[in-house]
Amino acid sequence: MKGVVFNLLEEAVVREFGPDVWDDLLLRADLSGAYTSLGNYDDEEILALVEAASAALNLPRAEVLRWFGRRAMPILKERYGAFFERHASSKSFVLSVNSIIHPEVRKLYAGASCPFFHFREDAAGAVSMDYDSSRRMCDLAHGFVEGAADLFEETVDVSHAACMNHGDAKCVMEIRWAR
Repeated sequence: MKGVVFNLLEEAVVREFGPDVWDDLLLRADLSGAYTSLGNYDDEEILALVEAASAALNLPRAEVLRWFGRRAMPILKERYGAFFERHASSKSFVLSVNSIIHPEVRKLYAGASCPFFHFREDAAGAVSMDYDSSRRMCDLAHGFVEGAADLFEETVDVSHAACMNHGDAKCVMEIRWAR
């Protein structure tokens, strides 16, 4: 996983809880915490940090990942505002992730292994989103969707119709924006 993800997690934790909490998570996870945005790090390290946060906060792993995704979105907007400027809604932003955002991520961070999303929109405007990644971090994507809705001052409901973390063959999220 690219170091930029670790940097986002660190900044989200420090902003909300302070630097001592970040240091405590690194200690609990038995990690050094020396992450550069362009570096490549073992996926197990991000999972160790999530597990450390889960244990420290007595929260499920899924909730920690959703929190991270939601808190990371304002940081991403600060750093990469151009990705957001062309969108009038979180739905438009979310639907652009495969065609605009992830290709740009791959340009900025060579070797980035981004998840892939398959989108299907129904007549009522709800979106079914398949999450395709061996990392099984669909809850992070869930948090990113909620964080995007927060940025655009919208209300969104995300539910998991299927999840690899619960034995399903793939992850499928149903996303509904309030009208």
